[in-house]
Amino acid sequence: MLIAGLDVSKADVVVCLIDTDQPLPDPRELYLTGNFPRLTTTAGGLKALLELKPDVCVLEPTGTNYSKFWCYKLNQAGVKLLLVSHSKVRRYRECILSEDKDDEGDSLALAYYGVQNFKNDGAFLRRRDDVAQQMRERCHQLDHLSRIQSPIINRLKQDLAWQFPEEASKRVEAVLFWRWLAGEAKSKRYDNALANTCGLGLTESTRYHARLLIQLFPRQLQLTRELATLLKDPRFRPYRKVFAKYGFGEKLEAILISHIYPLSNFLGEDGLPIAPCTRSKKDPKKQTVKHLSLRRFQKTLGCSPTREWSGKKNKGSKQAKLAGSAQCRVGLWQWLFTRIEKKGARPKNLPQTAWLVSETLVQGSILEYFEYQKSTAVIKLARSRTIAKVTKLLFYDLVAELSPDSQK
Repeated sequence: MLIAGLDVSKADVVVCLIDTDQPLPDPRELYLTGNFPRLTTTAGGLKALLELKPDVCVLEPTGTNYSKFWCYKLNQAGVKLLLVSHSKVRRYRECILSEDKDDEGDSLALAYYGVQNFKNDGAFLRRRDDVAQQMRERCHQLDHLSRIQSPIINRLKQDLAWQFPEEASKRVEAVLFWRWLAGEAKSKRYDNALANTCGLGLTESTRYHARLLIQLFPRQLQLTRELATLLKDPRFRPYRKVFAKYGFGEKLEAILISHIYPLSNFLGEDGLPIAPCTRSKKDPKKQTVKHLSLRRFQKTLGCSPTREWSGKKNKGSKQAKLAGSAQCRVGLWQWLFTRIEKKGARPKNLPQTAWLVSETLVQGSILEYFEYQKSTAVIKLARSRTIAKVTKLLFYDLVAELSPDSQK
């Protein structure tokens, strides 16, 4: 069997081919003497790769675009694909080669990793469901358009502050105003307001930026409608039923589903959360339950740090870093800002939870938990604790909703 390690970059791919039917060469020797073809992202490069006749290709999910071409074409050609996370490749390369990084070393590390872990499915990243992947791509496109839109809006508001100050605080949702400003729509109201403004009058630069802004609106609307259509997939109904309790918007629902679907990826073979009972690290005489499924779920949503303890630099110090999806983490924080902190937008009948106050168990809604945290900690910590509590409740609500008993 031929296993190819592919290090994908913007315009090409470096290949390391290993034949598992032959004795496995020393990685350092192969790195120095081996052949590592560099194939361009063209029809000729694809043909050259397929002529090598790999049975399996191992690669990193480089971005969402660079590797997409190769994944699609190789999958179309019937080649099995295995994806490895960036962190695993980095550590594995440092282990078998050195800390020096280059494309040839990465492709070699990917090939060796594939050979040694081929039969271990847990060593590779799971492939997303096609519909979930489509939702993820559309969410990324919406985020991209928002990043383009924000500086244009800021520039317009700064200019309107002296040109047309009466309308300088317009929100992006005021589509008619922006279309009028761009000259694409008529409005007697804004014509009269401009005629009587105390400002210095509109410039062509402001009109130009308004035209740039309104060009984004149709695409944003189209992507939003496509997301709404994809969310109607019957498989997502139990997920959305749970999300409705928290007052999540459609975009946040799509982001979460694209990362956690199917939930069975986080559960054991029996469909239940994995929570083994092991010896406590603090006190070897005691047993402690490790909620592994919950931890993986929270880490996927970007709400659980990766611990880096060493010697005395352990608990009590800031030896941890954020892990998981930044997109999910940002979406959940935005939900907290707009639906929990904002009094006029709070959902009714939020899920209930429990917490300790002076060794007394107190029950209440997520909102009450957040208010309690605000009274005992700085606001940033209160928000972080609330998000952690929400993801925990969300996980167990999803497990309960997706259990065979609830599906009957």
